[in-house]
Amino acid sequence: MVDRLANSEANTRRISIVENCFGAAGQPLTIPGRVLIGEGVLTKLCRKKPKARQFFLFNDILVYGNIVIQKKKYNKQHIIPLENVTIDSIQDEGDLRNGWLIKTPTKSFAVYAATATEKSEWMNHINKCVSDLLSKSGKTPSNEHAAVWVPDSEATVCMRCQKAKFTPVNRRHHCRKCGFVVCGPCSEKRFLLPSQSSKPVRICDFCYDLLSTGEMTACQSTRSDSYSRSPKSSLNDVSDDDDDEDSSD
Repeated sequence: MVDRLANSEANTRRISIVENCFGAAGQPLTIPGRVLIGEGVLTKLCRKKPKARQFFLFNDILVYGNIVIQKKKYNKQHIIPLENVTIDSIQDEGDLRNGWLIKTPTKSFAVYAATATEKSEWMNHINKCVSDLLSKSGKTPSNEHAAVWVPDSEATVCMRCQKAKFTPVNRRHHCRKCGFVVCGPCSEKRFLLPSQSSKPVRICDFCYDLLSTGEMTACQSTRSDSYSRSPKSSLNDVSDDDDDEDSSD
């Protein structure tokens, strides 16, 4: 079906509409063989709070952006190559239900659908696209993924020293390796993580010690149920603020 749609006028028109919705600031999306599989609004678990984002699934990439005007205008376009993606389901908890993790070497995050059916459809389509891509390229699935950041609201004290309380003066920081919310003194060191940045990035002392001794995988925590534990925020909150981390954080 994808091959049949690849060169159809209807597919070309749909992709052109998506390009226009992102405006001049968005990257061109029309290339030979690319097919728009589906689209919809998902709730993305951001650093500060859950936010609604518009997602577009193509046969080779996943695109999302901030909603400015529903169905008409989006900004802050993000493009994720699907061959680097793996997904894992998340257990329901509180207002955050029907969720799964989108994991890549450069960035990982949690998203939530409106219904269980919608979640199932998204996950099935993403898995099918990834499987088809890897089958055609002969590549193996990526086994390296960036940590999913723990939301700010989940930590009132440093998750490493368990002592430093966060205040407007004592800011929260995130370890780029484990995703923990940590205080400044516990994350003063930098380490080069090539999949995430060309420059050394902030990591906590715990991960630094393990990385320095070559134990690269030991500090990649597996908080499989922690991603869904955040305050009961409004899942309909639509913000034009950037949902990405501050580079100095």
